[in-house]
Amino acid sequence: MTETTGSTNESVPAWEQRFRAPRVSLPDWAEDAPDRALFVSNATGTYELYAWDRSTGEQRQVTDRPNGTTDGVLTPDGEDVWWFSDTDGDEFGVWMRRPFGAGIEDVVDEPAAPGLEPSYPAGLAIGRDGTAAIGRSTDEDGTTVHVVRPGAAPVEIYRHRESAGVGDLSHDGSLIALEHTEHGDAMHSALRVVRPDGTTVAELDDTEGGTKELGLAVLGFAPVAGDTRLLVGHQRRGRWEPMIWDPVAATETDLAIDLPGDVGAEWYPDGSALLVEHGFEARSELWRYEPAAAGGALVPVKTPAGTVSGATARPDGTVEYLWSSAAEPPVVRSTTGAVVLDPPGAKAPASVPVEDVWVDGPGGRIHALVQRPAGPAEGPFPTVFEIHGGPTWHDSDAFAAGPAAWVDHGYAVVRVNYRGSTGYGRAWTDALKHRVGLIELEDIAAVREWAVKSGLADPAKLVLAGGSWGGYLTLLGLGTQPGDWAVGLAAVPVADYVTAYHDEMEALKAMDRTLLGGTPEEVPERFEASSPLTYVDAVRAPVYISAGVNDPRCPIRQVENYVDRLKGRDAVHEVYRYDAGHGSLVVEERIKQVRLELDFARRHLGGPAGDA
Repeated sequence: MTETTGSTNESVPAWEQRFRAPRVSLPDWAEDAPDRALFVSNATGTYELYAWDRSTGEQRQVTDRPNGTTDGVLTPDGEDVWWFSDTDGDEFGVWMRRPFGAGIEDVVDEPAAPGLEPSYPAGLAIGRDGTAAIGRSTDEDGTTVHVVRPGAAPVEIYRHRESAGVGDLSHDGSLIALEHTEHGDAMHSALRVVRPDGTTVAELDDTEGGTKELGLAVLGFAPVAGDTRLLVGHQRRGRWEPMIWDPVAATETDLAIDLPGDVGAEWYPDGSALLVEHGFEARSELWRYEPAAAGGALVPVKTPAGTVSGATARPDGTVEYLWSSAAEPPVVRSTTGAVVLDPPGAKAPASVPVEDVWVDGPGGRIHALVQRPAGPAEGPFPTVFEIHGGPTWHDSDAFAAGPAAWVDHGYAVVRVNYRGSTGYGRAWTDALKHRVGLIELEDIAAVREWAVKSGLADPAKLVLAGGSWGGYLTLLGLGTQPGDWAVGLAAVPVADYVTAYHDEMEALKAMDRTLLGGTPEEVPERFEASSPLTYVDAVRAPVYISAGVNDPRCPIRQVENYVDRLKGRDAVHEVYRYDAGHGSLVVEERIKQVRLELDFARRHLGGPAGDA
């Protein structure tokens, strides 16, 4: 079954049109030049950075690289664009700089911080005088932070083996907020505010030296001259919510924001109010909060039901936000009702909405999102369990071209927010410890049982699929639950946990030590129990694996180890390797990978995908 639309080319399936349709990110604007903005778009077929002069309407492509570019920031005066230059998606590189007004034909890019060697990025903050605080991560040095002043050599102000990063720079550039995990718990950061010379001003640590699992996050300094208040995210009441910490005055101000889910916030440009983002049960909404009002004034900012992927308050008080739902493609809107940034070209065809399902599991109620094929049929359907990555992430009621492609081909799609997922409170996220992978699969198994018993899923045509951590859970599930799955599709997975640990970037090693309680040498039994390679000989389902040869997160060597074991026993499998890192920013490459997965499922399951 192939579904098409007449929006542009009736011979092109709707699922491909969704990938090719021009998309844009929420534009970031320069603090002191709000008419100058930077956004990401796939308009050329590769995701790249674009500059937008809102006063004239002119848009210019900023970067043009074979494997795309998505990391960039404007200087506060809007004069320059900083962008991160890695090699073919390996995430290891340096910050480059070019004038805001330059086009891609102008060869004007230069190193933004001469003297700093390539590294993995660990945060960036740029001051109004051109001073920058740059975080770096390398296997040799751990995390370092450097202050770079115009025309001067970089000065190192911080160094530690554990993961850390630059959070923000105060309005006058006199304070730098750092997140760090010196206590050894990579899931729960502490905060330190320092001067540009590295002198410590204040510390905030809710972990009590690593004995307590409470995290903190930098949300941003007040955007007002002379104001030293820092907006901070904390978990003291079992969820993420904001408070105001003044590291100079040594005061903490609790905020009376009574909402049931996780709460994030950012300052309005004049510092008088906060733009609150509230995430609850896979959907999100916006509020305006005024701390100075009696009891705190919380006023809703009207948005449609679905997911707000990003929002920003403009100097005139309006709010711009990137919104979508599972059925409706993303759009950048304003609270005035206008579409802020509408890329030219064909629009993405709509998909079907999600249904909410709650299933009792071994660790509590599990939330899953279900999409059914359009039409009169009620099931059972061949069903894809599309497992999200992270692991500390969550699936939401947001537009996703991948699941929509499966629905077009007659599959139901189930997405499970297993233990470890964010958005359901701190205890749900922090449950992911020591029995890594096995805990998530218990939740997935409970939802699988519901899907079969409810009549949604055909038990003989169940596909376990996912990318990154979802790819890891796919391979682990095929080995530990071999009778439950008919096909496995694993993209950029962890396949051999021990080798992955030794080859991956340093920040992920720290996360693995936190999750598993040590290194492979210290807790070998835990790494063995959580590694897909341990169970590879039990795998019965046909397996499809795709992997980026430059991937620093799920490196290629450990994937090859797993594939060699499949080959050694003539297990049914296919491997696709591509020249990029942890995923691709090239639209046609993404389409190719989905097409290969659809074809693999068709050949091994038959059924509705056979006509694609």
